[in-house]
Amino acid sequence: MITAIGFDTERYLAEQSRPIVERCERAGNKLYLEFGGKLAYDFHAARVLPGYDPNVKIRLLRQLANRAEILVCIYAGDIARKKMRADFGIPYDADALKLIDDLREWGLAVRAVVITRYDEQPAARVFKARLERRGVAVYTHRATRGYPTDVDLIVSEEGYGANQYIPTERPIVVVSGPGPGSGKLGTCLSQLYHEHRRGVRAGYAKFETFPIWNLPLKHPVNVAYEAATVELRDVNLIDPYHLTAYGVQTVNYNRDVEAFPLLRRILERITGGGTMYQSPTDMGVNRVGFAIIDDAMVQEAARQEVIRRYFRYACEYALGLVEREDAERAELIMRELGLDPEHRAVVAPARLAAAAAEANGKGNNGTFCGAAVELPDGTIVTGKNSPLMHAASAVVLNAIKHLSRLPDEIHLLAPSVVESIAALKKHTLRMRSVSLDLNETLIALAISATTNPAAQVAMEKLKELQGREFHTTHLPTPGDEAGLRRLGLNVTSDPVFASRFLVGYLV
Repeated sequence: MITAIGFDTERYLAEQSRPIVERCERAGNKLYLEFGGKLAYDFHAARVLPGYDPNVKIRLLRQLANRAEILVCIYAGDIARKKMRADFGIPYDADALKLIDDLREWGLAVRAVVITRYDEQPAARVFKARLERRGVAVYTHRATRGYPTDVDLIVSEEGYGANQYIPTERPIVVVSGPGPGSGKLGTCLSQLYHEHRRGVRAGYAKFETFPIWNLPLKHPVNVAYEAATVELRDVNLIDPYHLTAYGVQTVNYNRDVEAFPLLRRILERITGGGTMYQSPTDMGVNRVGFAIIDDAMVQEAARQEVIRRYFRYACEYALGLVEREDAERAELIMRELGLDPEHRAVVAPARLAAAAAEANGKGNNGTFCGAAVELPDGTIVTGKNSPLMHAASAVVLNAIKHLSRLPDEIHLLAPSVVESIAALKKHTLRMRSVSLDLNETLIALAISATTNPAAQVAMEKLKELQGREFHTTHLPTPGDEAGLRRLGLNVTSDPVFASRFLVGYLV
């Protein structure tokens, strides 16, 4: 279990702001800075770099608040398809709204929202209207004509010139958005075109946390990035342009390397001259690699993330969300690091708990589920399902009871309360399953805490589960998934359905 710090967030903050300001000055005091990855709540980075603040980019922007403003891009197709952000369980359009709210709450200036590759999609039109009626400026950019082959058409009034120009005031314009393919690069280049047409000297740079350019190609942190982007087909490689120009090996990923010749030509055409960049690595300003203070710890954290991603893709394949080749590639990446699923400490105990439930015949409708959570002191607590409670519910109650040093015989939820809820679900609500999922269990716990001092003490320990490792032997039901997400657990599960029913994954 990882409890110490492998990454120094404060060192990173001290390192990072300077190269952004310097790049802005080199560009003529107008820089469009493409922010790759998640601007806020970057939990992937926090998992692979123990000590990394998931909101460190926000803290960085607050240091630059007087110089920076933000454009939020979202691809119209993602709005139409209701693409989901997995860690929050919300669609990208809701994530964009949440991001705006968060940025405003942190005192950062959001200049506008840009809906990219807009083609009058009904859902995108509704999204645009909703924002505008709340006082948010919205711009729409259609697919750029000629992209990616016809540079003459791309850099013309019919290409980038056809996009709406977005007036900005501050030297640094951060261009962010939910997920890959949101149109951040196109927005940056469109703005550069318009700025230069107006006689404003402006430049472009990229802030991309992963892969980390100054770590080895096969460093587990860089491998974890590949594991996290399997469906994008991202592959890390040595930047050949940087190696040719400077004789130094740096790491980048295939999409940036493949796009570089075209991007350089576009930049040269926009500016009417040469470019300051000889390689994709040159474009970056990220200093995250310089804040790693315990490489061994970071490597182990990254290996664990690779295993998590293996489980995630296996489950998404079972749910029909990704293709078989995605799940197989995630497994291949894991195996290449010499890992297997049970290198994750909570996996074997969860499976043993399920086996114990089956041996005792105490499951639910013939289904036997187990779950395990690793506590801050390294103790692994398990739970199994029963006719009245899901395995996720059982293990969370067992965990907070352990943290509270309460004897096993003390009930956090009175049996009569659990039975009453089950009767309501069965006889009044006519539900197939009467056992309590985690969401229901947490509500019942909060109610019990008003009259049961033990429940009150245990409920206070729920916050200690945040960031802990958790595994369950079956796909979580919606109620379990919601509760686990709210508790902030790092959840994996075996790709096994907990019920024969096709609707709801009922246990």
